[in-house]
Amino acid sequence: MLSGVDVLKALCRRYAFGDVRALLSGFDLPEADWKRLRRLCLFGQRLLELDAEDFDMSDVDAGGPAYEQLVERARLCRIPQDPREPNRGALDSMRPAYELLLEVMAAQHRRHDMAGLVATAHMIGEYLPILVWEPVWGHAADPRRIGRDVAGRDSRFGKNDRPCAHRRLDRKAATRVLRIHQAPAEGWRAYLDRQHSHVAHAIGVCAAECRDQCSTVTRVEEPTRSHIAERAAVAIAFEESALVRLRHAAPVGHGFGVPSEDEVARTWDRVRVLIGQRGLVGKAALEEDGFCLPGLPSLISAIAGQSVQPSTLLYETAELTISKLTEALEGSR
Repeated sequence: MLSGVDVLKALCRRYAFGDVRALLSGFDLPEADWKRLRRLCLFGQRLLELDAEDFDMSDVDAGGPAYEQLVERARLCRIPQDPREPNRGALDSMRPAYELLLEVMAAQHRRHDMAGLVATAHMIGEYLPILVWEPVWGHAADPRRIGRDVAGRDSRFGKNDRPCAHRRLDRKAATRVLRIHQAPAEGWRAYLDRQHSHVAHAIGVCAAECRDQCSTVTRVEEPTRSHIAERAAVAIAFEESALVRLRHAAPVGHGFGVPSEDEVARTWDRVRVLIGQRGLVGKAALEEDGFCLPGLPSLISAIAGQSVQPSTLLYETAELTISKLTEALEGSR
């Protein structure tokens, strides 16, 4: 029979940080240790929930230098909540955020949380075109810097020009992204919540679908321009795939149902075969890379043009929590 401590450790390894945090009050721990452990669990829960705006949790010593290193890595996945914040986080590079998304997806699969998994797949699809452009621009569609890359002479980005292939919502977001860095924090956060994903789609359309390309694309020299077009086309194909459409079968969608693990697996198998027919970039989806959705990290890496693999933030947070819990219990004896 498992002891209470063993149960807590098992819950940590299942990344059930919220449950561990709630159960800590049942143990006779010194108050300082209790607060540190609750803080660690809160950090882990925010990682699992992808609550990126609250990843910056360095104000309390929850686990010494090891905890600070985890917070520093989590900050790389965070979007600044004020346009003038010096630390640009995921606006510098989306790769750390995608590595966390992959680790969270693997955790959701292991926890049989299919509603959460398809929601994560939806999020992955929304911002993939940013990974395509990031190596060219040197940033991840940061509104403070994007103007120099998409605006200027012979550009139709964010303008109401008829030849532009952007749909209405994309065009509206493209217009706003060029000036939102001057807005107050409240307006900036509203833009991030409602429009940044439309900017991501817009720059994907620029590269892959526009038949009358403006200087947003033509300023990029060949062969880079062709490579961007191929990768952006595959990114859009994933965003529009049946796997992402499963999002609408989740409780927050229209059907009030949750896809089963088998349904997710079958859907991904069909999707990866279809995407695998889209040239060398799409063929990466057919790789057997050991992921819960085989080929997904390989596909994302091919779209990004650089390696993107699951992070170990959740795992290391769980192991640090177990270590600190063991120390606290031994110290209280």
